[in-house]
Amino acid sequence: MILAFLLVITNFIRTLVVILVVWYGIKLVTKYIFPLMLNRTMKNMQSRMEEQIRQQQRGSRREGDVTVEGKRKNGTANSNEGEYVDFEEVD
Repeated sequence: MILAFLLVITNFIRTLVVILVVWYGIKLVTKYIFPLMLNRTMKNMQSRMEEQIRQQQRGSRREGDVTVEGKRKNGTANSNEGEYVDFEEVD
């Protein structure tokens, strides 16, 4: 009888210790390790974006080149149709 009671107590204490270790492990990861990983990832993404911008600026236009960009047409209107004009009748 005493042996069974001791086994129950030791299993309960072992379960509590495992729960506490997991709890503090999660707190450690979310408080210290996750922000460090997120910060490093953001810095890598920022450096990649800056490099892409530099490549676009170097490759797209050279010094002395002139480019002319026209206005873009609205794709909703058909080119054969005229504009709609609202009018009022005058007596």
